[in-house]
Amino acid sequence: MRARIVTCLIVVGILCGTSRMAFAQIPVDLSGEWANRMHEDLPWRGPGQRVGEFQGLPINAEARMKAESWMASAYAMPERQCIPFPMDMAYTFGNMRIWKVKDSPSQEVIAWGQLNEWQQQERTIWMDGRPHPPEGAPHTWQGFSTGEWDGTLLKVTTTHLKMAYLERNGVPRSDQATVVEYYARHDNILTITTIVEDPVYLTEPWVRTRNFASAPNQELNAYPCRPAVELDVPEHQVPHYLPGQNPFLESGVAIGVPKPALPGGAHTMYPEFARQLKTQP
Repeated sequence: MRARIVTCLIVVGILCGTSRMAFAQIPVDLSGEWANRMHEDLPWRGPGQRVGEFQGLPINAEARMKAESWMASAYAMPERQCIPFPMDMAYTFGNMRIWKVKDSPSQEVIAWGQLNEWQQQERTIWMDGRPHPPEGAPHTWQGFSTGEWDGTLLKVTTTHLKMAYLERNGVPRSDQATVVEYYARHDNILTITTIVEDPVYLTEPWVRTRNFASAPNQELNAYPCRPAVELDVPEHQVPHYLPGQNPFLESGVAIGVPKPALPGGAHTMYPEFARQLKTQP
């Protein structure tokens, strides 16, 4: 009888331990060092797209007008030199580190930590079911992110972002945008799909993907930033063009971008638009 009781206790212990282990498991381990792969959209991610080159972007008239008045010299203003990339542009270039954030008593994964090398931006993706802050809560460059597993995909939803750029040629993204990301790991390759929905400046979601390769021996570099006066301009003057006075809006034609495509808009994202271009002179 005593042997049966001991056996039962052992079995129950094994079952409880197995159940606990199953509960603590995550579908895919995303932690580690990740090296950015620049094979995708290299011209836009390297030197950057030209002023007025908006093809393939689902922008509306308000976004287009704001982008057409933008001048690259704005980046040289001391108060703007150390502004970081927001999370929806964080993967443009630079490597990345991801790690598990665990609750000490239970050892459950309650969040993912993420550090992007470029401008050394750190964010937290909460996995413990907490809600997003109320509408009036502060907005930051990295926003507030929550995650949930969709099979082997990690779905991340981010709100409360500061107004920033959708692309590096002045195309804006408002502080009302919501960003959804999907993290998909295939062996040693991590693909992040980013979907930006902006009721202020976009007529359709803007989708981009970025790829990273596992790099266990990688070390991220620090990113110190010290503002300095680079241009001899009056203090606090914001470089810009008045409407209709930007002389560079058609500079993309020089690299072969069809002129009808330059203003962008949702219709320029689709194959049908490319076929229409073939019928024009």
